[in-house]
Amino acid sequence: MKHVRKFWPFYLMTLPAALVLLVNNYIPMMGIIIAFKKINYTDGILGSPWSGFENFKYLFKTDAAYIITRNTLLYNAVFIILNLIIGVGLAILLNELKSKFLPKVYLGVMFLPFFLSAIVVSYIGYAFMSQEHGLINTALTRMGLTPVDWYSNPDLWPFILPLVNVWKGIGYYAIIYLAAILGISEEYYEAALIDGAGKWKQMVKITLPLLAPVMIVMTLLQIGRIFFSDFGLFYQVTLNSGSLFPTTNVIDTYVYRTFLQSGDIGLSSAAGLYQSAVGFVVVLMSNFVVRKFSKENALF
Repeated sequence: MKHVRKFWPFYLMTLPAALVLLVNNYIPMMGIIIAFKKINYTDGILGSPWSGFENFKYLFKTDAAYIITRNTLLYNAVFIILNLIIGVGLAILLNELKSKFLPKVYLGVMFLPFFLSAIVVSYIGYAFMSQEHGLINTALTRMGLTPVDWYSNPDLWPFILPLVNVWKGIGYYAIIYLAAILGISEEYYEAALIDGAGKWKQMVKITLPLLAPVMIVMTLLQIGRIFFSDFGLFYQVTLNSGSLFPTTNVIDTYVYRTFLQSGDIGLSSAAGLYQSAVGFVVVLMSNFVVRKFSKENALF
């Protein structure tokens, strides 16, 4: 209590954030019981009969179970790798550009990734949205080539979706990595320059090692949601085309479509609980592996 009385202003400052966390993150956890019930809207959540693990069985007994699990894991694995490599690379590039421009210009360069993400994603969507008037098919037609039927060829989307995802989120990751790079003391680079180290050695020996803790944290946070998917990316960008399901159907879109057909919120809750539980276990395992090699870089 003495500690609380001494630092009560700081505890008071954290109160609004603590209340938001309680309302948005902890109170809704009571809804977990929906995953184990056969919801009857007349009796309500508490009055509905228990169904045990029937909702979980239904989720995995269909032929699509393997496909949606495979797609969810593989896409997210590719997204994590691309976000890490391209995000770090773009951040290093922008950091090098700051020495080429005046501070005012550099301020604009810092927000360049967000600008690119907003503009280019819009054009990528338009490029594939129309079979007759899309940018790519229009260009192919003018060159005398055969237009591509994007929404009936599932083999193309394992390449299209990672591209769209990178452009959508690369600005966010680049800014985070760029902020971390800006926190590295210039004395390290000056000492390396005196020793004759070029840009490549400075990046390998200074930038990347000092950036490693941030890279590990960002990767672990993404691994924690490896069983979750960007619903808008997999549902809206693909226009919910049935012919693309073999390579674009993931757990989130599958549950949504199933809910539209059956209206069973118990199944949706079971899928959400499954995704959260597995994601939690994956984070623990990943953090355990990180601690084996570097305790100071682990989350906990």
